[in-house]
Amino acid sequence: MGTYVNYTEYPDTSFIKIPSNPLDRVIGQEEAVRLALIAAKQRRNLLLVGPPGVGKSMIAQAMSFYISRPEEEIRVVHNPSYPERPFIEVRTIAEIENEKHEMNSIEGEIIEPKDAPDNVAQRLGYKCPHCGFYSSPTESVCPNCNNPKVVNNTQGPFNDVFNVIGVAFGVNNNNDRVTQTRKVGDKEQIVVYEKYGDKIRVLDEKTLERRRKLEKKSPSKVIVPIDRNPFVLATGASETELLGDVRHDPYGGHPQLGTMPYERIVAGSVHMAHEGVLFIDEITHLGNLQRFILTAMQERKFPIVGRNPQSAGASVKVDDVPTDFILVAACNIQDLQYILSPLRSRIVGNGYEVLMENSIPDTKENRMKYLQFIAQEINVDGKIPHMTMDAADLIINEGRRRALEEHKSNALTLKLRELGGLIRASGDMSIENGHKLIEKSDVKEALSLYVPVEEKIKKYYGSMNNALGEEATGSQRGEYYNYYNNSEDRSYQ
Repeated sequence: MGTYVNYTEYPDTSFIKIPSNPLDRVIGQEEAVRLALIAAKQRRNLLLVGPPGVGKSMIAQAMSFYISRPEEEIRVVHNPSYPERPFIEVRTIAEIENEKHEMNSIEGEIIEPKDAPDNVAQRLGYKCPHCGFYSSPTESVCPNCNNPKVVNNTQGPFNDVFNVIGVAFGVNNNNDRVTQTRKVGDKEQIVVYEKYGDKIRVLDEKTLERRRKLEKKSPSKVIVPIDRNPFVLATGASETELLGDVRHDPYGGHPQLGTMPYERIVAGSVHMAHEGVLFIDEITHLGNLQRFILTAMQERKFPIVGRNPQSAGASVKVDDVPTDFILVAACNIQDLQYILSPLRSRIVGNGYEVLMENSIPDTKENRMKYLQFIAQEINVDGKIPHMTMDAADLIINEGRRRALEEHKSNALTLKLRELGGLIRASGDMSIENGHKLIEKSDVKEALSLYVPVEEKIKKYYGSMNNALGEEATGSQRGEYYNYYNNSEDRSYQ
């Protein structure tokens, strides 16, 4: 039965050390792990070829651990002269920090109403003109004297002047804002007082000028934030998910009713993966969409356009959206021929192709890796207890049996996804049976239940044809018979 581990030093799987390095958690794929590490550090592409469940997704996700965090934010900016062609703006971390500083610089000084001039506090509704009591400007009646907090709006000799000056700085006097002057040193300075909840905001001339300059900038929308996950899983379920789109608005870009085009831009996976890793599992399922991936890789930018010709977004296009990503693609061996030749050539020209291992030798060292895998699966699940060593030995022997089914003697299978399901099923049985740890009996019970439905059908009916003969209608029998006996269906050969 292979080389056994001295389990006495481990009371249960909770004592198994799990590596902090995510690539070290990949079991039995030394070559793939080595090349993935190189690809991450050198920003190379990677093609992982092998059956489901051998660790392709895990390797791709772990690569993002070794690349730098994104340093660029992507925005679409309103184009006032041609709204259907918004601009792209790429902002670095330093530029974003400067922008935040600018935004803080236009916030002005926040003061208590009692620290404002009396006439300002009265006109903004903080101070009662009858008794001098201070209260919230939302209260129209003074809570102290019960008199209305009527603001004196009598025009003074300089009021018109203040209005003109206020307009020059982009503000108008109203019930929420008062423009006045105050003496700073030897000079008179224009100052604006604004309501700010229960406090007052004070804006001096410099702050007003900075605010006016910022307001002149075209509005923008962040479509790829700087604080993002550098790992992006693209399913290719739709062109929109992969390549981006422009949302529909029945009113189009009508300034009063509709939403402006730049606000309706949606980034795709190729854009969200900028500076990171774009992982596409079963890449051959993308079909002709592969050519768009190739374009995004070659140009390192890809436009976002409205993809529904019936949508108001069909006329909108944003050029030169950055797409500088590392592509990690995965497929099964039989599907390798369906990867577009130019795309595969691009991957090989700047990256590596890896054939994943299906099994590893049944050695003491590899059995320890299996124990690590069991502990990892239990920790990731988070809903099942750890496992006794006797129970873990059954899991390891099941891995040996499955490798033997694949004509690999003295080996352990690396198709670990199904084994992970067996571990979770065993954990469910242990909880159902009231056990504090997953015991040997729980694994045995799970083994009797956790089998493919085809095997259950064969055991119950004798064969798939017998099952169809008993359960299906006449028309269904013909359909199912052709399906299960299709000579081109490799899964049933």
